[in-house]
Amino acid sequence: MANVSLALGSKSYDVHVSNGSLESIGYLCSSVRLEGKAAVITDSNVGPLYAERVRRSLEDSGYTASVHVFTAGEAHKNLTTVEGIVNEMVQAGHDRTSFVVALGGGVVGDMAGFIASIYYRGIPFVQIPTSVMAQVDSSVGGKTAVDIAAGKNLIGAFHQPRLVLIDPTTLTTLSPRLVREGMAEMVKHAAIRKPAMLHTLRELADEIDLGFTLATIERLPDIIASNIAIKARIVEEDEKETLGIRAFLNLGHTIGHGIEAALPYGELLHGEAVSLGLRAALFLSRRHAGLSAGEERDVLEVLRALELPLTLPSGVDMDRALALTASDKKFQNGSIRFVLLRHLGAPLLSKDITKQDLADALHELKSY
Repeated sequence: MANVSLALGSKSYDVHVSNGSLESIGYLCSSVRLEGKAAVITDSNVGPLYAERVRRSLEDSGYTASVHVFTAGEAHKNLTTVEGIVNEMVQAGHDRTSFVVALGGGVVGDMAGFIASIYYRGIPFVQIPTSVMAQVDSSVGGKTAVDIAAGKNLIGAFHQPRLVLIDPTTLTTLSPRLVREGMAEMVKHAAIRKPAMLHTLRELADEIDLGFTLATIERLPDIIASNIAIKARIVEEDEKETLGIRAFLNLGHTIGHGIEAALPYGELLHGEAVSLGLRAALFLSRRHAGLSAGEERDVLEVLRALELPLTLPSGVDMDRALALTASDKKFQNGSIRFVLLRHLGAPLLSKDITKQDLADALHELKSY
């Protein structure tokens, strides 16, 4: 088992990464002295695959567990769903001694973590991420949130999990599109902290064309752990994003979120929007931060090999995408805080990006 530790004082925890480890969740919860009832929160895609295995493991370790399933998809990551699950938890007898188990992808982790942060003013939770994006990024770091009409993740809290359990074999049930979109976050990690990992991701792009072979699955724990270690070190330096360091993890996300929100729900997956946002960030990094054309090509080549989009889908309302980008929560006091790259592995947080720059970057994405 590959372990990555986050040193956050009293909120420190471990991320456990191992193939076939799903059934160890009960033991791991006991090892961190979690007590009370367990509320397993999952969605309609993941629940039928893994909820029973997780519930059985918890009960084998002496816990009473209830399972709470909501309809899968970002469209259901909202306060209405939260209220429904909270009511179910009350009816199941959960109180301030209970804990939450988030079983699923990024949407489940965001929402289950948020529920844990507000239920009885905060109860513990653990993460069992089952998508690439959740395993390499969103399950670690303590950001929890739900969406409202005005934008993504605008209501949330910092609430660190007590542990994270990652079983890479759960990725074998994903479609190729879902695997690839999650790998956009791996490319981001490589760009901001570990450029040498781009070579590994390029190799992985070729491997997953053939599906998940045994050799690929055996490599996944180390690759996932490497990505988690990158995020863990950044979170340790700037847990609540007050120093500007954690903002580096937003590379590609500002414009990416604007594009994603400007399209009908589901037309672009989050990682696909991040891919477009990464290309836009590379374009602006060449303009404002001195990134070389060669380093830009290195990143774009990996995104292309992963078959991630590099041009805007037809029908994008450019004015709406620009307006949504300019209203992103990453802005402070009306000033755009935009992550650029001086070179690969050397990000900076710039306040020099204008709305005209954003418009130019969006225009750049119209062709490749």
